[in-house]
Amino acid sequence: MKIHEYQAKEVLKAWGAPVPRGGLAHTSEEAGGIAKDLGGEVVVLKAQIHAGGRGKAGGVKLVRGEEEAKATAAQLLGTRLVTKQTGPGGSLIRKLWVEEGLAIERELYLSLILDRAHGRLCFMASAEGGMEIEEVAERSPEKIIRKHIDMAVGFQPYVARSLAFQLGLSGAAVQGFCKLCRALFLAYLEHDISTIELNPLVLLKDGSLMVLDCKMEFDDNALFRQPKMAALEDEHESEPRELCAKAAGLAYISLEGNIGCMVNGAGLAMATMDAIGLAGGKPANFLDVGGSADQARVSTAFKLILEDKAVKAVLVNIFGGIMRCDVIAEGIIAAAKEIGLKLPLVVRLQGTKVEEGKALLAASGLPIIPADSLQSAAQTAVSAAQA
Repeated sequence: MKIHEYQAKEVLKAWGAPVPRGGLAHTSEEAGGIAKDLGGEVVVLKAQIHAGGRGKAGGVKLVRGEEEAKATAAQLLGTRLVTKQTGPGGSLIRKLWVEEGLAIERELYLSLILDRAHGRLCFMASAEGGMEIEEVAERSPEKIIRKHIDMAVGFQPYVARSLAFQLGLSGAAVQGFCKLCRALFLAYLEHDISTIELNPLVLLKDGSLMVLDCKMEFDDNALFRQPKMAALEDEHESEPRELCAKAAGLAYISLEGNIGCMVNGAGLAMATMDAIGLAGGKPANFLDVGGSADQARVSTAFKLILEDKAVKAVLVNIFGGIMRCDVIAEGIIAAAKEIGLKLPLVVRLQGTKVEEGKALLAASGLPIIPADSLQSAAQTAVSAAQA
């Protein structure tokens, strides 16, 4: 789960991290009022959407005074901001974070993530702050510094000091950097965070540090024990079908292809998507109905797929281990009849009650194309979508 910049800053502020003063505006009048209250000559208006690259796309504006803040806010609110991460449709700007302007000396990058290859939390830092870290990694990988945390002993100040010295910090900035790293570590563990990214973390002309921008993501599987963090979710930033899937207990991610996929098991779902790609097609979604889904959940999953107007064919690939193939068949039939299926439907069933499931599909009267192997199912679905 992602949250907005202003929310992430509030989370870190509670742990002692230094963040600029600011306020949230939903209207141009509110933006002007916050700019006036901040009292500085320059304030910054930041579009609050769940995507990076806002500055390059025009979603971050420096303005002077109340009236310019109001005018600029009026231009931004209600428009769609298109960045590399939003896709061509962009994201609707519903609110702005109005923040005090700062006298910046340097921009740095700092993040805390789980390094799965080493099984440890890892601080990543770079003196190339303000740029997309992927670009830095590709162009100058040696400029990315990594420091792992031994979880047997927890956070140790020497790790942060080493990072600070490698970033070229000195004096009071080193102490401030160590305090910030400790705040990130404690927040990460306490709130089941999966990623904290400060880009940029800025060194001000007075020698102090300030979190200028922050991205934060939470472990979805731990939200049940993080009700305060879960309440921060902005459903406007989620794809509607993904929200519906979440409510139904389905794992669904919308993609950009035209072949809808319904599979049980994450590994089999990924293999199915790979098979579609190898056959020359593109999956429209990742959808795992789980190993113990009932007819109602299968029906909901099928409806989600068919609601995507880009879908030209549907591939159902089920291995009946815990789940029975006849239950899957009943769900497919119920959903297809309710919606009025007109798209090609390729179904591969294997496992428990497979013959019963195939018999139900054959007797349904629906235009179903059976397949025995994953390769043939994928090739048939791609051909049907292209036709």
